[in-house]
Amino acid sequence: MLAKLTSKNQLTLPKKAITGLESTEYFDVTRENSRIVLTPVRLARADAVREKLAEMGITDADIADAKAWARRA
Repeated sequence: MLAKLTSKNQLTLPKKAITGLESTEYFDVTRENSRIVLTPVRLARADAVREKLAEMGITDADIADAKAWARRA
């Protein structure tokens, strides 16, 4: 498989290379020797966290209380 580097340093990955990664939007890019390595990354979106907290019935006051409790020495 080949991917062409554009004049703006952009790559389009071949469909075969990302099969099974359809939900991946971001990749961690590292360089190992003369290779570029892309590792799929799932970012925890703040909205998703807030939604989960709401589903669990956890309020801002609950979080503030928990932080105060944890910071007590």
